[in-house]
Amino acid sequence: MEAMLEVLKSGPWPWWVAGPVIGLFVPVLLLAGNRVFGVSSNLRHMCAALLPGGVEHFCYDWKEAGLWNLLFVAGTGIGGFLAAQIGTPHDIGISEQTRVSLAALGIHDFSGLAPREVFSWQTLFTLKGFVSVVVGGFLVGFGTAYAGGCTSGHAISGLANRQLPSLLAVVGFFAGGLLGTFLVLPVVYR
Repeated sequence: MEAMLEVLKSGPWPWWVAGPVIGLFVPVLLLAGNRVFGVSSNLRHMCAALLPGGVEHFCYDWKEAGLWNLLFVAGTGIGGFLAAQIGTPHDIGISEQTRVSLAALGIHDFSGLAPREVFSWQTLFTLKGFVSVVVGGFLVGFGTAYAGGCTSGHAISGLANRQLPSLLAVVGFFAGGLLGTFLVLPVVYR
């Protein structure tokens, strides 16, 4: 047990461990009779659980449809909390070229899990912080609702189920990420 805790505390798992573990979700879900995986659908499940009746959109058997997914999200939150409490702090693992590009935009602090020049309470009340966190968060939420799911749902289970809408959504996610990185970020952080 102690050896397992040391491995968990040592930092992020390497891609060659985390990738196959994530990839195993799809066959496990299919064997369990579930075809949908994602985080964004949990808002609907939570509303169905907490606000029964009232709104037709939330009138369904949320226990059968999404109890396992709600438990997954709860486990994600608990895992994040435990990682913050018992994990070993480490720098953001990014390439030197990315560090140079971000430094040109005024982002220099790479300690912790996210740059403090972008994600902090002090930064939130600046134009850069407001656009990055509030406007960006709104766009992510809108895009998730418009696309009918989030990146994990479309990219992991949607593509594995060979769903054309998921392929289009994933292409859109990547295109949006590239546009944000190369067009929006340089304008906001100059």
